[in-house]
Amino acid sequence: MADTGYISFIKQNAPFLATGALLSFLSSFGQTYFISIFGGEIRESYGLSNGDWGLIYMIGTGASAAVMVFAGGLADRFRVKQLGITVILLLGLSCILFVLNPIAALLPLVIFFLRFFGQGMTTHVATVAMARWFIATRGRALAVAAMGFMLGEATLPLIMVWLKSRIDWHIIWIGCAFFCFAMAPVLFRLLRLERTPQSVAQSDQSTGLFNKHWTRADALRHPIFWAMAPAVMSFSGFGTAFWFHQVHFAEIKGWSHLALVAAFPLGTITLLFSTIIYGWLVDRVGAVRLLPFYLIPYIFAFVLHWYAPSLAWTALAIILMGAAGGGQATLLNACWAEFFGTLNLGSIKAATTALMVLGSAIGPGLSGWLIDKGVGFETQMLGYAATFFVAAILLLYPVSVAHRSATAA
Repeated sequence: MADTGYISFIKQNAPFLATGALLSFLSSFGQTYFISIFGGEIRESYGLSNGDWGLIYMIGTGASAAVMVFAGGLADRFRVKQLGITVILLLGLSCILFVLNPIAALLPLVIFFLRFFGQGMTTHVATVAMARWFIATRGRALAVAAMGFMLGEATLPLIMVWLKSRIDWHIIWIGCAFFCFAMAPVLFRLLRLERTPQSVAQSDQSTGLFNKHWTRADALRHPIFWAMAPAVMSFSGFGTAFWFHQVHFAEIKGWSHLALVAAFPLGTITLLFSTIIYGWLVDRVGAVRLLPFYLIPYIFAFVLHWYAPSLAWTALAIILMGAAGGGQATLLNACWAEFFGTLNLGSIKAATTALMVLGSAIGPGLSGWLIDKGVGFETQMLGYAATFFVAAILLLYPVSVAHRSATAA
């Protein structure tokens, strides 16, 4: 199987890979890049400043990160058919709650539900399933599943910006809810022959570093987890800040929102090829060896966002963000399995997902607060780039630990 080409690999595992891709796509309704499309309308409807909206988003997202630590372990106990369908139905209900909410005071709760069931649990179920179901071809499985997210990122912003110029934005969210409901039977059909959850069959588990099955407590006590934390949090945090304040970014650059959004598919196309390449490399070279390099394009991307005298420069930065995104989609998820094994992957991955969600909570809140305090969003980009550089350096430590593990084996 390890030598199987992408096309035959997809054909042989179509229902399982389609499950991961569908869940990844549905997570879009709770992702920042999607919610932020309606940032202007939300601020206007509830009378919010950039800082107010960022704070509300930070509170709701931060709460979802805290709950993820406990809820993510459900992926070790329930089949994807049960957990995945439940999560997307609740995501649909969250979209309806967003539409029906009458006051700003309830927005943190609404954002909590959207982020928890969208970005948090839907993504979590998809990646844990791919990492657990596939071992020798884990990189390619994660890459194919990530294409669902890419499809959403490539198509939904343009579609939504076009739609909201023609119909009320509340109606759009009602449509999102019913789309989630419609996908529940599709997911049920895809998983009619679901693989046995590997939490049931310990003999089928792959071990982690030093040939052991790591628990979440083991992982959290080891420095390797915390050496990777800055990469997880900064990537989601400051990447999220860029997407979250995209309307503001277009305004300060003097471009229309639609013109900026039109550049996003360039990043998505790059992300597609980057994810495919990284997926292939993970299966051939191993995720750990590639780990220190994937953040480098992000460093240059945010320097370019700061500089960008024209939309073409920002388009180049978005392309570089896509190049790094392929590593984020495949490398990190594969590394957690390589470092800690798959027996308790759901609960361990829940902690990493919580870090990711927490980062995406801090980024918009911090950046919005700085904007209100007079620190230009463009200037902030240089600070983001410096953070990515430090995070990339810290990733050298997990690589050294993995080398010692291999030597001991």
